[in-house]
Amino acid sequence: MTESTFLTPAAHKKLEEELTQLVEEWRPFIIERIATARAHGDLKENAEYHAAKDEQGMYENRIRQIQELLKTSEVREVKITDTVEIGCVAVVEDDGYEMELFVAPAENKVDGFILASPSSPMGAALLGAKIGDTVSYEAPGGVFSLTVKTVRAYKG
Repeated sequence: MTESTFLTPAAHKKLEEELTQLVEEWRPFIIERIATARAHGDLKENAEYHAAKDEQGMYENRIRQIQELLKTSEVREVKITDTVEIGCVAVVEDDGYEMELFVAPAENKVDGFILASPSSPMGAALLGAKIGDTVSYEAPGGVFSLTVKTVRAYKG
């Protein structure tokens, strides 16, 4: 069974728009490119044809990824408490430096925030932490500590 992915309503809408663009605009364009390249003759030595087919495979894969994500996602607004949970913005301090982290899966990436994915060491350490808690996590650069200063809902 596929695990659901949390999406904010804004991230869900963004994925739906990307899917629409890929299906309605990209597919007809690449089909035309492949047909034009095919008309040039011998396909074994036709770089334009092979490049178009490679591009088609890449975008068809993205279409399947988005469709699966939309089918299995949980779309909801976050109810904020004093605890870090998926979908919140947490202001944390690291050695006197404050930063805003958006705690959510990578599909929710938004401008203006550092993304702390729950599957990353930092995001996993922050989940469940309360305001005032200090959490530590190990990353390739060593062991790091963050203190949770505030928690609020992301408003996209």
